[in-house]
Amino acid sequence: MDASLEKIADPTLAEMGKNLKEAMRMLEKSPRRTEEENGKKPVSEDIPGPLQGSGQDMVSILQLVQNLMHGDEDEEPQSTRIQNIGEQGHMALLGHSLGAYISTLDKEKLRKLTTRILSDTTLWLRRIFRYENGCAYFHEEEREGLAKICRLAIHSRYEDFVVDGFNVLYNKKPVIYLSAAARPGLGQYLCNQLGLPFPCLCRVPCNTMFGSQHQMDVAFLEKLIKDDVERGRLPLLLVANAGTAAVGHTDKIGRLKELCEQYGIWLHVEGVNLATLALGYVSSSVLAATKCDSMTLTPGLWLGLPAVPAVTLYKHDDPALTLVAGLTSNKPADKLRALPLWLSLQYLGLDGIVERIKHACHLSQRLQESLKKVDHIKILVEDELSSPVVVFRFFQELPASDSAFKAVPVSNIAPAAVGRERHSCDALNRWLGEQLKQLVPQCGLTVIDLEVDGTCVRFSPLMTAEGLGTRGEDVDQLITCIQSKLPVLTCTLQLREEFKQEVEGTAGLLYVDDPNWPGIGVVRYEHANDDDTSLKSDPEGEKIHTGLLKKLNELESDLTFKIGPEYKSMKSCIYIGMASDDVDVSELVETIAVTAREIEENSRLLENMTEVVRKGIQEAQVQLQKANEERLLEEGVLRQIPVVGSVLNWFSPVQASQKGRSFNLTAGSLESTEYTYVHKVQGTGVTPPPTPLGTRSKQRLPGQKPFKRSLRGSDAVSETSSVSHIEDLEKVEQLSSGLEHDNLEAHSPEQPPRAADLTARQTEALQNQAQHQEDDHSQVEELERLR
Repeated sequence: MDASLEKIADPTLAEMGKNLKEAMRMLEKSPRRTEEENGKKPVSEDIPGPLQGSGQDMVSILQLVQNLMHGDEDEEPQSTRIQNIGEQGHMALLGHSLGAYISTLDKEKLRKLTTRILSDTTLWLRRIFRYENGCAYFHEEEREGLAKICRLAIHSRYEDFVVDGFNVLYNKKPVIYLSAAARPGLGQYLCNQLGLPFPCLCRVPCNTMFGSQHQMDVAFLEKLIKDDVERGRLPLLLVANAGTAAVGHTDKIGRLKELCEQYGIWLHVEGVNLATLALGYVSSSVLAATKCDSMTLTPGLWLGLPAVPAVTLYKHDDPALTLVAGLTSNKPADKLRALPLWLSLQYLGLDGIVERIKHACHLSQRLQESLKKVDHIKILVEDELSSPVVVFRFFQELPASDSAFKAVPVSNIAPAAVGRERHSCDALNRWLGEQLKQLVPQCGLTVIDLEVDGTCVRFSPLMTAEGLGTRGEDVDQLITCIQSKLPVLTCTLQLREEFKQEVEGTAGLLYVDDPNWPGIGVVRYEHANDDDTSLKSDPEGEKIHTGLLKKLNELESDLTFKIGPEYKSMKSCIYIGMASDDVDVSELVETIAVTAREIEENSRLLENMTEVVRKGIQEAQVQLQKANEERLLEEGVLRQIPVVGSVLNWFSPVQASQKGRSFNLTAGSLESTEYTYVHKVQGTGVTPPPTPLGTRSKQRLPGQKPFKRSLRGSDAVSETSSVSHIEDLEKVEQLSSGLEHDNLEAHSPEQPPRAADLTARQTEALQNQAQHQEDDHSQVEELERLR
C-alpha cells in the first residue's frame, strides 16, 4: 500500500492515506503493549484535565484516543473489546477524512465532484438491488429515510399542505399502516418527526389462522382501509417488511402492492431480506419489493462497513416536492454523505459484494440444515431458501403423566398453568441463549422475546458475519455446543415437577414458583418465627439461608446453589441451578430440610444459652453475697478487722471449707465446687444428647458425589429399592465385622491381619463403617463446642 501511495500526485491525499494507516495501526493495537514498547508505565486518562496551552502532537492525541477506546483490558471481558476492521473498513473511514478535505475545494470543482459521487453511488445501488428508475437519499439514522418518505407522501396527497399546513390534515386525517411485527418504536418515531398524533397510526395484526404468524394479515388490512375511507380519513402510507426485525419473515409484498395501487397508498419496504436482491436467485416474495414506491437499504451492516450511511431508494417525478420533503439538497456537504459508500463499493466490486451476501446466506442455510437433525430444537423460519435469519428455541414434549410442556390443546389447560409453563420454557431458552453467546461469540447470537413463541435465539449472519468474521466452522461449533447443552435442559426439565412434589411433601420447606429461574427450582425454609403474610425481608430467615447456602456449597456437588430474594417478596430463598446428570431429588430436598433445621436449632441453642448464662451469673452473684453474709455471722465482726483479725486467726484458726460455684452449660444450672476441691478433679456433668440426623442416611460409593443416584440405568429409583440397598450394605458390614473378629483371633497380637485376607467388598464395607464412625464423632464434638 505504501508503494501505491507514492504514485498519488496530490501530496495531501498521499499524506492522508499514510496518516490513516498509521492511526488505525495504533488504535487497533493493545494500549498495554504500546506502553511496554515505549518503555512507559500506563497512565489512566479517565479523569478530565485542563486544555494544554502548548498543544500536543498527533501521536499523543491518538494515544489518548486509544486508551479511551480500549480502557482497562484486564477488567473488561473479551466480548466488549473492539473488533478488528478489515481493509474495506479502512476505505470507509478514509471517506470521512477525504470528505473534509474535498469540502475545501472551490465551489465549481466541489459541485462537479459531489454530483459525480452521488450519481455513481445511486446508479450502482439501483443495479445491484434491481431497483429501476429511482433516486437515492443517504442518511445516518436508519429511520430517517422513512420519515422523509412520509413527508413526500403528505406533500403528494395534500396539494395545499405547503400553504395551509396542518389545517388540511385536520379536515382529512392521514393514516400510516404499520405491521404488528415492525421494529419497536418505529411508529412513535414517525409521529414525533412528522408532528402527527398517535391516532394517525394503525397497527395491522399478523396472521392468526393461515400463513406465518409474523406476516401481515392482508385481508384484515383491507378491512381497516375500507373503514378509514368510510370515516373520512386518508390512507397515506403502508410499511411492509422484507424480513421482520425479529425473525426475518417477509410479508406478501405482491398482494400488498395491488392493494396499495387500488387505494392510492404509498408502499415502503424495509428489512434484511432485501440484501438477497443482489444474488442470482431471489424468492418471488422478496423480488416483488422492486416494484414498491420506496425501500430502505443498510449496506454498511450487510457488508461489514463501519460508519457507512443507510440508503433509501424511491420513485418520484416531481423534484420540487422531493426538495421540500428533504430528500434532495443543494448543499455539497449533504451530497458528500455518499463518499464512504462510494469508496467502499469500488473497493469491493460487484463480485465482492455478492460474495459477502452469499456467504451470510450459506451460513444461515448451514445452520438450518444442522438444526433439523437436532432433537428438541424448533426452527421458526418462513422460507428455508430465502430467509437469511434463523430463529430457534428449545422445546420438549414430556409424557402425559408430566405436567410440564405436555402436547395437549391449550384450551384444555388452565390459563395460569399455560402461563407458568410458558415462563419456565422461556427461562430455559434464555439460559441456553446466554450460554451459546459466551461459548461461540463469533456467531453474534441474540436472545429475543416473541409475543407468540416466547423467548428464542436468533442467528442473523447478514447483520453480524462480516463484522465478527463468522465462518462455517463457527456454525459447526455452535451445533456442537447446542447438543452438549440439551442433556442439561432435558434433565432439568424432567426433575422440576419431582422437585416441586418433594418440597411440598417435606415439613418446613416452601416451594417458590419463580418462572424466571431456569434451574431445578426455588425453595425457602420456614423457621418458627416466619410470618407467611408479610412480604418484607426477614433477618432471621436470611441468616438461616446464608448458613444453608454455605453448607450446601461445602458438599462439592455438581449442582449450583444461589441465595436471593423471593420472586414476589423480599424473603431469602435458595435457588438450585441446572442439573447436568440424574439427581436424587429426595436426597437433595431432605438434605436441605435437615441442614436448615440444624442451623435453626443451633442458632436457637446459642440464643437460649446466652439467656441461661446471664441468669446463672445473676444467681451466682446472689448466692455468693449470701455466703459472705453467712461467713460474717459465723466468724464474727472482730475477724473482719485487718490487724485484729490476723492476730485472732493466729491464736484460734477457723476451719472453714472453701465454697465456690461453677456453671454447668449442659444442665444450665449452678453447682458447688466442693467436689472439685475435695477430689482434685472437675465433675463430668451430664452427657450431651446426640446430634439429630436425617431420617434417611444414604451411603454413597467411594468417589460418588452428593445427590447422585446409584442406579444410572433406570430413569427413577423407587423408595423400596433404596431401602433394600441400604439393608444389603448393613448385612455386608455385619459380615465384615464377624470376619474381622475371626481374623483377629486367628492372628497373633504381633502380626495383624493382612489386607489380602479380606475381599474387596469386605474392605470397602470396613472403610465405609470407619468413615461413618468418624462422621458421628465429629458431629458430637461440633455440638459440644457450640454448647
